[in-house]
Amino acid sequence: MSILMIDDDRELCDLMGRFLASEGFTVSCEHNGISGLERLRQEAFELAIVDIMMPGKNGMDLLRELRQFSSVPVIMLTARGEEMDRILGLELGADDYMPKPCNPRELAARIRAVLRRSEPRQEGNEKENCLFGSIEWRPQSRTILEHGVAIELTATEYNILATLIQHAGEVVSKFELSEEALGKRYGPFDRSLDVHIGHLRKKLAPAADGEPRIKTVRSVGWLFVPDQA
Repeated sequence: MSILMIDDDRELCDLMGRFLASEGFTVSCEHNGISGLERLRQEAFELAIVDIMMPGKNGMDLLRELRQFSSVPVIMLTARGEEMDRILGLELGADDYMPKPCNPRELAARIRAVLRRSEPRQEGNEKENCLFGSIEWRPQSRTILEHGVAIELTATEYNILATLIQHAGEVVSKFELSEEALGKRYGPFDRSLDVHIGHLRKKLAPAADGEPRIKTVRSVGWLFVPDQA
C-alpha cells in the first residue's frame, strides 16, 4: 500500500516512514506543499498524510487544490487542540485527522481504517443499483449520481451518503452512522459527522419539496429524504 507523507519535519517523516514500512506500507515523503501536490498529480498513491503547517504551500491550500483533481484519501496532521484546523480540513475534504505529536501505532490504525472505508465492499450478493427520484446509487462502482451526473465525493463522504441512502426515509443515529460509515465509535465531542454532513448538503440539490436532501433529527441523527412518487 503506497502512502505519501507531506510534512516539513524530516525527523518525524523518517520515524513514521520506518514504522509504517515495518507495518507493510510503502512510504514516500515530500517536505513542502508545492512538491507534495506535484507528486500527487504525477503518481498514484493509495493515501496521503498531510501536515497543515508547511513552507511554500500549507496543508489546507494543498488539500483544496488536490480535491479539484483527486479523491485520494487524506489524513491531516494538526497541532494539538486546534479544533478549527480540524474542522476546516474536514470541510475541504479530508477523511480523518490526527493531532501532532501522534502515536505511530495509532496512525497506522487510522490509515487502515480509512483505506477500508475507501475499498469496494465484497459481498456474497452484490447490491443492485437503487434509484430515489433524481438520485441513483451504484454500490458496485461506489458511485452516486444526481440527475445522471456523478457527484464528486471523498471515500468518507461516499460511505456516509451510501449509509443514509440504504436507510432512505429512516433516521440513522449518530452512533450507527459513525460505526457503519466511519468504522469508529461516536464520541460526544466528535464533530466529524456534522462537518461531513454539511459538506454533503452543499453537493446535493434539495429534495423535490425544496427541503435539504439530508435532514437533521435533533439529538438523534440524520435521514436521507427520497423524492415522493
